[in-house]
Amino acid sequence: MDFLPSICKSRGQQIFCVLVGALIAALIQSCISSIDRTTATPAALDPNCRMVRHALGVTCVPTQPQRVITLSVPSLGNALALGVTPVASIIYSDNPPEYLAQHLDSIQILGNQEQPSLEKIASLKPDLIIGLKYSIQPIYSQLTRIAPTVADHWTGYSSWRRHFDFVTIVLGRTDLAQQVWRRYYQRIESLKATLQKSGHYPEVSFAHTCCGTIDVDVVNSFNGSIMADVGIRRPTLQAVPVDGGLVRLSRERLMDIDGDVLFVAANGPEAAQTITKLKHNPLWQELRAVQSGHVYPVHYPTWRGGNPLAADAVIDDLFTYLTNPESPS
Repeated sequence: MDFLPSICKSRGQQIFCVLVGALIAALIQSCISSIDRTTATPAALDPNCRMVRHALGVTCVPTQPQRVITLSVPSLGNALALGVTPVASIIYSDNPPEYLAQHLDSIQILGNQEQPSLEKIASLKPDLIIGLKYSIQPIYSQLTRIAPTVADHWTGYSSWRRHFDFVTIVLGRTDLAQQVWRRYYQRIESLKATLQKSGHYPEVSFAHTCCGTIDVDVVNSFNGSIMADVGIRRPTLQAVPVDGGLVRLSRERLMDIDGDVLFVAANGPEAAQTITKLKHNPLWQELRAVQSGHVYPVHYPTWRGGNPLAADAVIDDLFTYLTNPESPS
């Protein structure tokens, strides 16, 4: 800025020059800061990691992670479906579904809570941590000191497909993801063909109880979207999408779970007692599925699993119960 003194002679010009000088200095500092935040960061220059944008920021994740920890069951199921076995994960139930149980021998269980021990996580020396925003946000800063950590938005089990795509990007497994979806739609088409051959097209209801409430999963829920792909008819209430994919019912609205076939799931002993009480409700005996003997208990953590492995197990149940020759038409 050597040119400034030559034009800064009067007092007014001097004030002008001071302002210009301050502005130029601010612009230079801004450019330096911008360079520091982007192209000059060590993470961005590291050839062994990729920048991934997620719900809590931008993180450089390993291109080939070897010690992955998942902090949600959907994340765990997605990783397994993509051929990645995490070193550790949380699970939501002390009685994990079969589709997960067969993989757990080589996976450290961090408990069934969504905020496990940070000390235990650190002791496992992970190189990548994957979770959901709502559960890991309170401990996100601590997790990032242990390993690169990414969090996905989760808006209920209606977002299961999007979360699978997120985990695919994080793990860099696009090719395997295509195989996963190819297998899924092949099974969907196989079930469609079997139902068409049998000529049975029942209206299917799904109800579950967890914490003292009776709930139904609607068309945009996890299992609801699978049934929608098959083209299975649903009761009126369950055929309409809602935020989160779930509707809570009072006992007075028990007829809203009516259908030709009724799948029922209970999460835990207390929930099973709720189902037992329902069966003593006079309205229960008026349900078509009850009268025809087509009420089938299914596994709650499976039907609300939110990942392709769970989807495969749900399709197994649909094959078992809907392609029976005695299913209602």
